[in-house]
Amino acid sequence: MSAAPVIVWFRRDLRLADHAALAAAVATGRPVLPVFIHDETVATLGAAATWRLGVGLEAFAAALSAAGSRLVLRRGQALEVLRALIAESGAGAVLWQRVYDPAGIARDRAVKAALKADGIAAESHPGAVLFEPWTVKTGQGGPYSVYSPFWKAVRGRDPGGVLPPPARLAAPADWPESDRLGDWRMGAAMNRGAEIVAHYAVVGEGAARERLARFVAEDLPRYREGRDYPSRDVTSGLSENLAWGEISPRGVWWAGRQALEAGVPGAEKFLSELVWRDFAWHLMYHHPKLAEANWRDGWDGFPWRGDSADAACWRRGRTGEPFVDAAMREMFVTGRMHNRARMIVASYLTKHLMTDWRVGLAWFQDCLTDWDPASNAMGWQWVAGSGPDAAPYFRIFNPATQAEKFDPDGAYRARWIAEGQAEPPDTARDYFRAVPVSWGLSQDTPYPEPMIALSTGRARALEAYAARKT
Repeated sequence: MSAAPVIVWFRRDLRLADHAALAAAVATGRPVLPVFIHDETVATLGAAATWRLGVGLEAFAAALSAAGSRLVLRRGQALEVLRALIAESGAGAVLWQRVYDPAGIARDRAVKAALKADGIAAESHPGAVLFEPWTVKTGQGGPYSVYSPFWKAVRGRDPGGVLPPPARLAAPADWPESDRLGDWRMGAAMNRGAEIVAHYAVVGEGAARERLARFVAEDLPRYREGRDYPSRDVTSGLSENLAWGEISPRGVWWAGRQALEAGVPGAEKFLSELVWRDFAWHLMYHHPKLAEANWRDGWDGFPWRGDSADAACWRRGRTGEPFVDAAMREMFVTGRMHNRARMIVASYLTKHLMTDWRVGLAWFQDCLTDWDPASNAMGWQWVAGSGPDAAPYFRIFNPATQAEKFDPDGAYRARWIAEGQAEPPDTARDYFRAVPVSWGLSQDTPYPEPMIALSTGRARALEAYAARKT
């Protein structure tokens, strides 16, 4: 059995360093068979996420090749694929890192039980969080639902050291057949937008490490004061790489901790934002319907509208509110959106346009290359007022005053809105190159008037909130 390969099943963890399952497989001394399965959970990804996963797999396959290995690609139901690979390779064990979303948990539990019944060792290892969700408890032994005490509970904890990448991976005597990545057509749903978004993606483990090092050296000292200003570009940008596991949260944590100990301004704030991501996964693990149902009682009867023509204008960045439209176009062009802008567009949709937060969640899921199911769900429910530790519903972000405060020189709006500029930048023009032809948009299309007066929208939202309370 010493020559029996160990299958390492990769999912949203496309890296060699600080990978617990890979390290455990290497420690056995057996050949390692890296596998990625295009299974039932991959099939539900949005267009941008599917494309980004595809280019991430390409980069990861190259990294494995440099380590003397290769990535075997298969498509199908996860258990069936793993059983076939075990039969073909003679593998005696399957190892993977945990996921914490409800669909992934259900799949993994079924796979583990079935493989063990088959006589195959099946091991799960800690995944893409700093602290396993069941290890952070309130004084009463339950899960946290408010961030501040969660942060206080973990800020001094040691998440463990960063595992080094293996220099080489022992290869099996015979490699199973692999699908061709190109045959999966991961970018098909993006249409012409894929070529545009590709200019803004930073892909792969090596690029993620470089991005982190550059952020700590150049931008972290300005992070605390500048993070709310979307034109300043002082955020890490690592959400994209964390989403696909091209860098581990633990690696990012220790880089931030070293900066904190060195007295770098902004380091503690950055660490708290990293832990906010952990908090989202903590919530989704303990509340599996976070992305589907109102978390707070009493919100199911709230008179939110479903999808509508107004929501379509919001999706297309044509609300007539420049800060909102700039943010929506940024997302369509780059696959990401500045965090301050995310709060503003979510507030505008759920409050000024009285639209169900799930309409917005679905669009973000389709458009974000850094899509994270837990952070996306918690963010939408937080802004809408229906979620855990939520902003009160009566906290309504005014896009105009937010622009005055956080984009005072209009640089962010000018970066993404071409209309009205004699020579718009490429970023603004890229929006019209990326959108579906069926939308019938060009930079010569007149910029729209506001869909609703901000004061009117605010009053309508507050009236609905007051009626809900009575």
